[in-house]
Amino acid sequence: MSDELQLTARLQRTGFLLDVDLRLPGHGVSVLYGPSGSGKTTCLRVLAGLEPLATGVVRVGGEPWQDSVRRLMRPAYRRALGYVFQEASLFEHLSVQGNLMFGHQRTPAAERRHGWDHGLELLGIQHLLQRMPHQLSGGERQRVAIARALATSPRVLLMDEPLAALDAARKAEILPWLEQLHEQLDIPVVYVTHSPDEMARLGDHLVLLEDGRVRAQGPVMDLMTRLDLPLAHGDAAASLIDARVVADSQADSLSVLEFVGGGRLLLPQTGTRPPPQTPVRVRIQARDVSISLQMPEQTSVLNILPATVTDVADDMPGQVLVGLRLGEGATAVRLLSRISQLSARRLGIVPGVAVFAQIKGVAMVR
Repeated sequence: MSDELQLTARLQRTGFLLDVDLRLPGHGVSVLYGPSGSGKTTCLRVLAGLEPLATGVVRVGGEPWQDSVRRLMRPAYRRALGYVFQEASLFEHLSVQGNLMFGHQRTPAAERRHGWDHGLELLGIQHLLQRMPHQLSGGERQRVAIARALATSPRVLLMDEPLAALDAARKAEILPWLEQLHEQLDIPVVYVTHSPDEMARLGDHLVLLEDGRVRAQGPVMDLMTRLDLPLAHGDAAASLIDARVVADSQADSLSVLEFVGGGRLLLPQTGTRPPPQTPVRVRIQARDVSISLQMPEQTSVLNILPATVTDVADDMPGQVLVGLRLGEGATAVRLLSRISQLSARRLGIVPGVAVFAQIKGVAMVR
C-alpha cells in the first residue's frame, strides 16, 4: 500500500478555479508555495474536508477520505489530521497541559497512537506545562498549538503559514523547532508559505502553485534550480545542498562539510557550531558563485569546485543564470551561478563546458 498523500481536487469559486493533482510523500515536509491567491490554503481546506463542494480524491496512505465518483466524503471531524493556523488559538482558560490534554481526549481511544505528551520534547515545551496561554510568547504559543495538534495522533499535519503572525525574533525562536519535523515525525507535514526562507529551511518536497494550478512539484532542491521556473530567477535565486560536518579546523574557525558525490565545503563557524557527523543544509546564492575556465590561484575564495555547465538562461538585464553540475550520475549536485552576458560570451559558456565554480558565500540554513 502506498504511503503517499494524494489530493486531486477541483473547486470553482467566483473569479477563481482550483484544479490540482498532488502526490505528496508519506514522510517529511511538503511545502505548498506560491503568491497570495494561488490556492495554497484552499488545498489545505480540501484535505481537511472543509470544502464540501470540491470534487476529486483525497487519499492518505492508500485509504480514501474523499472520492466524488464513489460519493465518499469523510467529514472533517473524522479525518485524522492536525491543523495549525496562523494564530495559535489556544483555549485561554486552560493551561498548556490542559490544552494538550484536550487535543488528546478528542481522539477516540482506539485511534490514539501517541500520548498527550508526544510533542513535548520535539517542541521543547516541557517547562511550560503549568503556564496559561497569556503567559506565553508568540513563539511559545505556536509551539504549544503544534504540540496540541500532535496530541490528536494525526495521520497528517497541516500547517497554514504558522509563522506569518510572528515578528522576526519570534520566527527565529520557533524555526529551529520546526526544522526537526521532517526528521522526527513519521507522518506527512503539509506546510503553506510564501516565504522563500521557510521553504529552503523546512521543505523536503515542493509544490509550486500559480492561479489555482500546479506549476511544478518535486524535491525542493530540484525545483529551486530549474531555470524554467521562477524560483531560479531574481535576486534570491539559490541552490541547496545537504551535507554533513566531517571535521573542524579550530585554528581557522572553519567547519569542513562533505556532500554526496565527494565534494567538500569550508564554512565559517558560528556560535552554534554543529558537531562532527551532523547533517546540515546549506544555501548558496547564485550571485555568490562565479565561474573560471581554469583553477584559480592566489585567491581569497576558499570553496572552488570543478563543475560542468548544464544549461544557460537569460535572467535580469545584462545577466544570465548558469546551471552547473557538481559530480556525475545519480549523486551529482546542482548549483546556480549568475554572471553577466558579457562574461558568458567571453568564456564561451555553453552546456558541456568544464569550469570551476568559485563559491564566495555559503550559509547554513538547517
